[in-house]
Amino acid sequence: MILTQLEEFRQAIYDCLGKAKDAVFELMDAVLTSPSIQSFVSLSQSPVFRRRWPSIYAALHDTRPQRRKLMNLLIEEVKTEAQPFLAGDHTFWPRPDAKTLKERTFHGERGVGVGIGQSYSTLAWIPEADGSWALPLRHERITSFETPTSRAAFQLKLVSRQLEKRPLAAYDRGYGNGKFVTATSTQDKLSPGRVAQAFPLILAGIGTPAEPPKTRGKSSGRTPGHRPPSRPTYPTVKKRASKKAKAEESLNKADSTAA
Repeated sequence: MILTQLEEFRQAIYDCLGKAKDAVFELMDAVLTSPSIQSFVSLSQSPVFRRRWPSIYAALHDTRPQRRKLMNLLIEEVKTEAQPFLAGDHTFWPRPDAKTLKERTFHGERGVGVGIGQSYSTLAWIPEADGSWALPLRHERITSFETPTSRAAFQLKLVSRQLEKRPLAAYDRGYGNGKFVTATSTQDKLSPGRVAQAFPLILAGIGTPAEPPKTRGKSSGRTPGHRPPSRPTYPTVKKRASKKAKAEESLNKADSTAA
């Protein structure tokens, strides 16, 4: 019974991986079964990864996982009778030499100094009081226009909406500020202003249907000596009362006088 449930769960995860899902799924198994990971090449040597090592890079480049469906599959495991207990935090991944990596930011930490790299925010379900089991529900990069608290608040609200019971969430003192508390407070109705504040995060998640601009080269500009014609001017429109409106105005005055 348990193995059947595990097989069904793995099949559902596989169906959500999009392009290159075969290589991505085997890469996931390689990560799961490797006691230590030295490099991508070492993962390609895992017995469960049946492809050559270049397939790892190609798979990660081509895959487009269905993130919302994946999260919903994980949240189905959280739906228990007890109040869910969630834990969130962020971590920094130093990449000082990765000059071709987009959106590297500075990160300062007391006692460590300033580093260059990318930060990630994780929200996980803790299923039991004793032990070290945890199920990550959201693990996302903190973009250059976000803060750890804004990303954490977005993750917590997104997950909480899918749960049957309001969860109990734990964060360290770095999240103990008014902005985080306000952003995660329960509100039945959101004002247009609060929706507008969160919309950059929504756009970052859903993207845009607009196609990216195509490179067309450098414009040659106007021909030397060319003078564009002046734009036409228009008079300001002055509204005037129509004859019907004047007649109604006269009748109203007459009625007022008679009264």
